[in-house]
Amino acid sequence: MNKRIRPWHRLLALAIGAMVFAVFAPTIVQAADPPTVQSLAETTTKLQISIDTTWVLLTGFLVFFMQTGFSMLEAGLLRQRGVVNALLENFIDAAVTILIWWGIGFGIAFGTSAGGFIGTDTFFLSQLPGADGSYPMGAPGSTAAINTYTLFFFQFAFAATASTITTGAMAGRTDFIGDLIYSAVMAAFSYPVIVHWVWSSQGWLFKMGYNDFAGSSVVHTVGGWTALVGAYLLGPRPGRTPWGTLPPAHNLGLATLGTMILWFGWYGFNPGSTLGTANTGLIGLVTINTSLGAGAGALSAIFYQYIRTGKWDLVYCLNGSLAGLVAVTAPCAYIAPWASVLIGLTGGILVVLGVDLIESLHIDDPVGAFAVHGINGMMGTLSIGFFGVASLTNKPDGETAGLGGLFMGGGFRLLIVQLIGLAAIVVFTVAFAFLMFGALKAIGHLRVNPEADRVGIDSYEHGATVWPDVYAVEQFVEEEGKNRSHDTGVGAYEGD
Repeated sequence: MNKRIRPWHRLLALAIGAMVFAVFAPTIVQAADPPTVQSLAETTTKLQISIDTTWVLLTGFLVFFMQTGFSMLEAGLLRQRGVVNALLENFIDAAVTILIWWGIGFGIAFGTSAGGFIGTDTFFLSQLPGADGSYPMGAPGSTAAINTYTLFFFQFAFAATASTITTGAMAGRTDFIGDLIYSAVMAAFSYPVIVHWVWSSQGWLFKMGYNDFAGSSVVHTVGGWTALVGAYLLGPRPGRTPWGTLPPAHNLGLATLGTMILWFGWYGFNPGSTLGTANTGLIGLVTINTSLGAGAGALSAIFYQYIRTGKWDLVYCLNGSLAGLVAVTAPCAYIAPWASVLIGLTGGILVVLGVDLIESLHIDDPVGAFAVHGINGMMGTLSIGFFGVASLTNKPDGETAGLGGLFMGGGFRLLIVQLIGLAAIVVFTVAFAFLMFGALKAIGHLRVNPEADRVGIDSYEHGATVWPDVYAVEQFVEEEGKNRSHDTGVGAYEGD
C-alpha cells in the first residue's frame, strides 16, 4: 500500500542531513592532507610509467605483427610448392623463440654483465613481484623505466624478427628439425650476445659509444649474415636457373601485402625503441625518418631497375622500401630528415646491386634477404658515422657528450667506433653461423631429403599444399609424365 510522503517528512529528512554534514564535514576536510611536492612527484612518476608501459606494449604488438608481414612476403615470393613450409617455419620460429628467450636469451642479453660480453642472470624471468605487489623494473642491463615483463616482451619481438630473416633466405630446402634447432640456438645465444654488447648499459660496445638505435646491426645485420651462411651451406634449390636475378614470384599480391604490413610494423620497431614517451619530439623524428627512408628506398630501387631493364619492377620496389627501412633503423634517432632520404636512396640502389652480387656467386637467396637486411643493415649502421648529430648520439663511457658524424663536423672518431663495432658483430655472427649450420649439416638436419626436392617440400614434409586444387592437377601431370617416360624411356621434366 503506497503512502504519500507528507511535506513535513521531507523537511525533517533535510534537517537531519544538514546536522550530520555540519558535525562531520570539518573532520573529513581535516583528514584529507593537502598534496605535497613529494606525493605529486610520486603520482607523476607512476603515471609516466603507466603511459610508457602502454606505449612499449602497443609498439611491441606491432613488431610481433611483422611476423605476418614476413610470412606473406615469403609466401608471395617463393615457389608455390614451398609456401606451406615457409608459413609453418615463420610461425614455429615465433613459438620457439618465446620459450628460449624466456629461459635463456633475455638473461644473456640484459642480465648482469660478465666483462661487457654476456649476461649472467635474470634467466627464466627470475625477477618476481615484491611482497608489496610491486613489479620489478627494467633489468640489470637496462635503464628503461618500464617493468621487466614489458621490456621482455618488446625484446622478444625483436628476437623473433632476427630468426625470421634467416628463414626467408633458406626457404624451400631446409630440414624442419634443423629449422627448429637453429631458431632455438639463435634465440639462446648468437642474437642475445650481440644485444648485450650493444643495448645493455653494461655492454662493451655500448660503453664505447657505439650507436644502433633500433637494430640495423643488432637485428638485420645479424639476421642477414646468418641467412647468407645458411643459404651458402644449403646450396641452391633444384632447378634454380637462370641465375642473374631473383626467381619469379608466384603471388605478387601476397608479396605486396606482406611488405605493406612490414612497413606498418616498422612504426612499432623504430618509434617503440624509445622505450618511453617522455621525449615526444624524438618519437616524431624517428617516425618521420622511418617513413622517408622507406619511400626513398622504394623510388630509387624501381627507377634504378627501370634504367637497367626498361621495366617497372614491383619486386624490386618492394625490396627497395624494405632496404630503406632497414638502413634507417640504426640512425633514425640520430640524424636529420634530409639524411634519412639520402640513406634510403642509397639503400634502394644497394638492394639491386646486392641481389646481383649474390646471384653472381650462385647463392640461392629467393627473397633477397641478404641484400635487404645484411648489406643495408651494415650501410645504415655506418651512416651514423657520417650523418650523426652529436647532441643525439650515445655518449661514450665517462664522457659528457655524444660524437658527431664526419659530415656533421665531428671528425672520424664516431665512424671508427661504428666500424669497430660492426666488424666485431659481423665476425662473431659469421663464425657462429658456420659452426651452427655446419653442425646441422654434419648430423643430417640442414637440408631436406632429396626426395623432397623432387616432389616438393610441402608435400614431402607436411603432406599439404597452399593451393590444393592446383597441386592436384600438377600431381596428375607429373604421374602422366612418369608413365610416358616409362613407356618411351625418356626422363620427365621435374619443374614447378
